[in-house]
Amino acid sequence: MNAPTKPVSEKDMANAIRALAMDAVQKANSGHPGMPMGMADVATVLFNRFITLDPADHRWPDRDRFVLSAGHGSMLIYALNHLLGYADMPMEQLSSFRQMGARTAGHPEYGHAQGIEVTTGPLGQGIATAVGLALAERMAAARFPGLVDHWTYVIAGDGCLMEGISHEAGDLAGHLGLGRLIVLWDDNKITIDGDTALSTSTDQKARFAAYGWHVGECDAHEPESVATAIAAAKADPRPSLIACRSIIGFGAPNKQGSHDVHGAPLGADEIAAARANLGWTDAPFVVPDSIRAAWAKVSARGAVARADWLKTLAASPDKAAFEAAQAADPAPLAPAMAAHKAKLLADKPKVATRKASEMALEVVAGALPFVVGGSADLTGSNLTKAKSQRPVKPGDFGGAYIHYGIREHGMAAAMNGIALHGGFRTYGGTFLVFADYCRPSIRLAALMGVPVTYVMTHDSIGLGEDGPTHQPVETIASLRAIPNLTVLRPADAVETAEAWEIALNSTCTPTLLALSRQNLPLVRTDAGENLTAKGAYVLREVAKRDVTLIATGSEIEIALAAADILAAEGIAAAVVSAPSFELFAAQPADYRTAVLGTAPRVGIEAAIRQGWDAVLREGDAFIGMTGFGASAPAPALYAHFGITKEAAAEAARKLTGK
Repeated sequence: MNAPTKPVSEKDMANAIRALAMDAVQKANSGHPGMPMGMADVATVLFNRFITLDPADHRWPDRDRFVLSAGHGSMLIYALNHLLGYADMPMEQLSSFRQMGARTAGHPEYGHAQGIEVTTGPLGQGIATAVGLALAERMAAARFPGLVDHWTYVIAGDGCLMEGISHEAGDLAGHLGLGRLIVLWDDNKITIDGDTALSTSTDQKARFAAYGWHVGECDAHEPESVATAIAAAKADPRPSLIACRSIIGFGAPNKQGSHDVHGAPLGADEIAAARANLGWTDAPFVVPDSIRAAWAKVSARGAVARADWLKTLAASPDKAAFEAAQAADPAPLAPAMAAHKAKLLADKPKVATRKASEMALEVVAGALPFVVGGSADLTGSNLTKAKSQRPVKPGDFGGAYIHYGIREHGMAAAMNGIALHGGFRTYGGTFLVFADYCRPSIRLAALMGVPVTYVMTHDSIGLGEDGPTHQPVETIASLRAIPNLTVLRPADAVETAEAWEIALNSTCTPTLLALSRQNLPLVRTDAGENLTAKGAYVLREVAKRDVTLIATGSEIEIALAAADILAAEGIAAAVVSAPSFELFAAQPADYRTAVLGTAPRVGIEAAIRQGWDAVLREGDAFIGMTGFGASAPAPALYAHFGITKEAAAEAARKLTGK
């Protein structure tokens, strides 16, 4: 008579994660086994009892979101997704961990594998992006009650909580009362250097309580303790932090609890000892069918929930509106923006491009209800709020404008989360010089291919008296260096409107608008074609070029004036507007050759030359900055630094020998 089959426990399910993490890191001879082993019990309880998702449809809009903020422990999510049955995560992927072409990259990458909501690895980014996910959930639920009702769960480590971005994100989440956000803190008291006491004395629980969060704690290796803490968090209307007291590398008898297990393979001997300690008798990369069946129940529960939701959607009067928001189709913007540009050509306004952006935003907000925006406490300077947009407030998430506070980095990460959630297109504003505060989140947006829009004003020495601390002379060059980021520096109101069209039609590239504080004349005479989308174009042509003046943004005015001076002297100067080096580089070679011509070239921009080699050759001239700015009115600064029509004309004379 056969002995009865032993029921599969959550400990058994967790040990499958531990075994897969040990095996994958060992085979790769690279990786971080400590966190997956230490948080395996917490992750098992979370998924087995609480999370609702369906691997058969990894984009189901009302799924719960799971973010592994401690992205170095990527084998945790890869093991989970394998056990849950994601079609693109077979065992071959786990055994190819960290190898070329595998979906199992060293840190989880959005878009490389199903079930990965956010690219993580830079510590703190996951928890901050999750704030955006949770905010988007509340905003969508306010618009579509009955169709949106899910949770955002995060596993974060000590490093995530130490990083400055976590402070910005935690404060914002507490202020807004994002009660559908639960952060499970891997409280193992270990960092790479050793015990956390080496570098911090912060009482994290007190800190998050001060933000207005619900704070709980649990024994990370006792399933009932974990479940009780999560249940309490779900019952509380505030965002929650659960301190999960864990042992890093749990199960490895000679290395657990030590920083030695953080970022290196355990070694064959320690893995054998861990298998014996855990009672895991199966060979590497083998999971018993009984444990697979237990994990399959999680996915089956999610499949039922998704089927029920689809029935609810089919019967909902909001079905069409909900699906339209998910599609985020920018098509309705085209006729509205065409009318706006026609009015600009008729009125010929002389306005700062930040003001031109506000004018365009009024059109955007009227045409595309799924667009939401905000600013890092610079609304009146960035001009990022349309009249129709009411603010998002604690307990009132039906608005479309977010006051992010003085939290540029947190804002940029939250924008990524809002975009990744789906149902919204989002933008956020600050001064261009503070792009440096946003840079890691901008870089991740570009890496993930998230089409968010940055409205960055006060883009040059033209901001004037605020001085060199606020004058971004090198910033635009550094932003142009980020792959898959479209940087646009429009010259007038028409180019600014076109820039907004580019941003909202982008599907996999973030867009950054660099906008002026000072007023600029309208230089465009037609708007039939979006010329800004070409990156650069001939604004003023001549019959036979002696020289080509190339400028961006506010310096187009200088280029045109210099061309006038030269024309009076018999020197034929074409003027090229180059609002985006990235878009210009993507044009066919014959187009680029036709725009730039073969004559000598003068580049003009109130910034450093770095990056201008994309359009200038050796021997061409550049009129711009060579160092930091100064505090003075804008006209005095342009004169002092030699960014003038006279300087541009003189450079052209020298190049042409006339």
